[in-house]
Amino acid sequence: MKLPPLLILLLFFLKANAQNFEDITRYKVNYALATHDTEKLIAIRSFVNEGKKYLLLVNPETLNTKVDVAANYSLSNLALGNVQAIFRQSAYVKALEVALQNGSPLQNAGIDHAIPQEKGIALTIDLCPSHKPLDRIIFQSLINAFKNIQQPVPLAISVSGKWMLKHVDELNWLKSLVVQKELDITWVNHSYNHEVNKLPLTENFLLAKNTDLNVEVLENEKLMLKNGLSPSVFFRFPGLVSDQQIVAKIAAYGLIPIGSDAWLAKGQQPNAGSIVLIHGNGNEEIGVQDFIKLLKAKQVDVKNKQWLLFD
Repeated sequence: MKLPPLLILLLFFLKANAQNFEDITRYKVNYALATHDTEKLIAIRSFVNEGKKYLLLVNPETLNTKVDVAANYSLSNLALGNVQAIFRQSAYVKALEVALQNGSPLQNAGIDHAIPQEKGIALTIDLCPSHKPLDRIIFQSLINAFKNIQQPVPLAISVSGKWMLKHVDELNWLKSLVVQKELDITWVNHSYNHEVNKLPLTENFLLAKNTDLNVEVLENEKLMLKNGLSPSVFFRFPGLVSDQQIVAKIAAYGLIPIGSDAWLAKGQQPNAGSIVLIHGNGNEEIGVQDFIKLLKAKQVDVKNKQWLLFD
């Protein structure tokens, strides 16, 4: 497929300016207090790339993440318990605690509803492994609906490793929309393999026998970094399936599990503050159609800024 000249130019810009880590070694969970001038961040990962040590850093108040050179910070290594104690009043630690409190459901554990006083929704789009093309109409419809109202449009994309491996051009297209300031994407870890079988849910997805969480979590983060994506502090369970034990394990990686109270393809209707879930991997036509209908139904409210997307 021949790419349009503008997209080729944007991809060149991405390659020249994004952090694409091609030679990651010693990638591990590593908690530390990272201080630079008056800025205090939490390091949750460390790794080496081309001989230089890097950190994946979290702002405990905004929950934003970034990757930076470790030498730029004064570091104090901590255990996760110390992080929780030092930053116990922060949005990050409070979110972890809320997610753990809702850790027992077999489906939809973690945080399943966003800020209730917001007028609108938090949109999450899952990209599970699929041989079908990306549903670009979702993103194009969003950009058109919120043009001159909310730019860039905020949304979260839960991305799996096997989707990234097979859809490089489509991933680059999404990244180009970020460069053009059309979208503001929070990249959510959705596991590397996203395995699914025919067994009951208690033995399915990440609860399947012999699941290696280090592969599902850390290898997916490494692949995200290789593709120029900054992993967020959020994790979405494949199939929204988990148990109390695996929720605690994901939290031990410093990640906040997020569910959804409005999975559109299942007929769940969103309300103010809903975390809406649709699949953009070509496998959920009903959910995509329902979201397009929802956008059209809310058109007047969108124009009046009474129904917006929020991070």
